[in-house]
Amino acid sequence: MLQRSLVLLKPDCVERRLMGQIIARFEAKGLNIVAMKMLRVTPEMSKQHYAEHVSKPFYPSLEQFITSAPIVAMAVEGLDVIQLIRDMLGATSGLKAAPGTIRGDYSSSRQMNLVHASDSPESAERELKLYFADTDFCDHDLLITPALRATDEA
Repeated sequence: MLQRSLVLLKPDCVERRLMGQIIARFEAKGLNIVAMKMLRVTPEMSKQHYAEHVSKPFYPSLEQFITSAPIVAMAVEGLDVIQLIRDMLGATSGLKAAPGTIRGDYSSSRQMNLVHASDSPESAERELKLYFADTDFCDHDLLITPALRATDEA
């Protein structure tokens, strides 16, 4: 099923200048970036994005981290993209993520794990609305699509 997911390249990804390498992995997998922008997450936006964590003891440090430097927000589209991206990222903790995954290759921290991705279709819908207006999406059919998947897979 064709889906969209929010992907955030977090402050540590931006600060370490790994953005291009991470984006290249999504593109090499055949995923389509349909919206992208760099921004600073405000404390208010952080509270909305991480609403389920606001009352947890680790939240203040999470907010401090996510607001510490710019992030890159992307809407990524593809077949079963939500689970696919999460598999590509690996375990939340870079120390536990398998080699070959993004976090396994580039992270050694639980919090500074480079990338956020939506964990369900419901989360994706909610999160995408936090970062993008409907007019931000650039829907298009890539010329390469027939080489990436069969017509009956869409």
